[in-house]
Amino acid sequence: MIGLLDKERTIAKPGFNRWLVPPAALAIHLSIGMAYGFSVFWLPLSRALGVTGPVPGDWKISTLGWMYTLFFVFLGGSAAVFGRWLERNGPRKAGVAAAFCWGGGFFISALGVHLHQIALLWIGSGVIGGCGLGLGYISPVSTLIKWFPDKRGMATGMAIMGFGGGAMIGAPLADRLIKLYATSTSVGVKETFLTMGAIYFAAMLAGAFLYRIPPAGWTPTGWVPPAKKADGMITHGHVHIDAVHKIPQFWLLWAVLCLNVSAGIGIIGMASPMLQEVFGGRLIGLAKAFTELSIEEKALTATIGAGFAGLLSLFNIAGRFFWASLSDYIGRKRTYVIFFALGAVLYAAAPFAGDTKSVALFVALFCLILTMYGGGFATIPAYLADLFGTQFVGAIHGRLLTAWSTAGILGPVLVNYIREFQLKRGVPNESAYNTTLYILAGLLLLGFLANILVRPVAAKHFMSDEALARERALGHAKGALDAAKAEAPVPAAGWRPSRGSWLEVAAAWALVGIPLGWGILQTVGKAASLFR
Repeated sequence: MIGLLDKERTIAKPGFNRWLVPPAALAIHLSIGMAYGFSVFWLPLSRALGVTGPVPGDWKISTLGWMYTLFFVFLGGSAAVFGRWLERNGPRKAGVAAAFCWGGGFFISALGVHLHQIALLWIGSGVIGGCGLGLGYISPVSTLIKWFPDKRGMATGMAIMGFGGGAMIGAPLADRLIKLYATSTSVGVKETFLTMGAIYFAAMLAGAFLYRIPPAGWTPTGWVPPAKKADGMITHGHVHIDAVHKIPQFWLLWAVLCLNVSAGIGIIGMASPMLQEVFGGRLIGLAKAFTELSIEEKALTATIGAGFAGLLSLFNIAGRFFWASLSDYIGRKRTYVIFFALGAVLYAAAPFAGDTKSVALFVALFCLILTMYGGGFATIPAYLADLFGTQFVGAIHGRLLTAWSTAGILGPVLVNYIREFQLKRGVPNESAYNTTLYILAGLLLLGFLANILVRPVAAKHFMSDEALARERALGHAKGALDAAKAEAPVPAAGWRPSRGSWLEVAAAWALVGIPLGWGILQTVGKAASLFR
């Protein structure tokens, strides 16, 4: 008997519109993308007992920050562990599991706030929520690549764009809910956790049930697979998930992702204080260093710093779609050549921009850097599909995301500790980041070398036709194809979407586009402080 969540239930019937799948993926990615906005909870949680101010027993922000670290550790771990399970069971089951983990994590965290038990916040949001992040992040990858063989980069860019944009919706929403629920005896975080957990649970369930997978052999109408090029960078074969770790290209791409993310993620976390310390009073028209500013003046620069962080978020999300789409035309390897070569130059130039005291130049450099940081995330699934085939691309992507977990620790450590070391040496605040930026430029040069070394995968690593048929049978692909044919005896390859499906597409995109548009407007409003 086929259950509601089984892969066979998700098989698309002739006439299904493939453009319904990206908004389904966005519904999940916009939900889990709130992980980037969790810092909005730190300050109110740090006075959860005192409410109006800190008292003995209140949590330290550094203690709360462990949730952020746990997010990315368990994201990479769960993606690596459950990637193969996802390929066998389909995106719907993975999306539902992600909804329970991510939404349930908020509920457990709310209990932790109620009981004032930090362990429940770490377990709820950090561990269980982190597992939801991993499952939710990889749930659409394989499906989108199979629906869009003609636009792999664009398809994954649309979905992964949502992870970069989730905080733009979630952070201002959380801020408003906290203020709404706050009372003389509560900071409002418990109630906010419950509300947002319910919202995310519903949104992710909707996305999961909207998922459909194409029947085996389906291709877009009129599309012809490109002829195998001489460079062999786009394969027509498939590598088994159990064999991928034996292939050097996997580890080279692991290094590519780790080094690209390490360089960017630390900057994201320190964007606001970096701008304030580098330019100090110049941000508000005063010829003062940051250490010379009054409390009131620092508050004004903090507002501008928050605008800078918001602007970086906008360029992060835009870069995910732009660079991933561009990679469909110029190739994945060339795209990463640009990321690393241009990125290294920009990081090395940032101290010069700071020395010139040109805020506009400094901001422009980091906005461009963040487009490539986001683009690196969005392009890597298509790069994997090009090299290793599509049969296990979701599982392979899941295992590669351990590079993100590693970078989530390495990047912030590099930025924070090198800064502290420089300050202890007596380096002025405005120059404390220079060494860090040069080191990050060096990381990108290492990434450049790793990417250059990527070569086509040798034929010996690909599965035979017989082995591929067995795996597809295990993954219910054959049964799904038979089910589709029995329902409507139309060739699986080459159907056109039904006319009425475009209304469904418009509605689905509106449901994800309106919240995203609201989040962008909120972010633009904050970013405007940079130009006042």
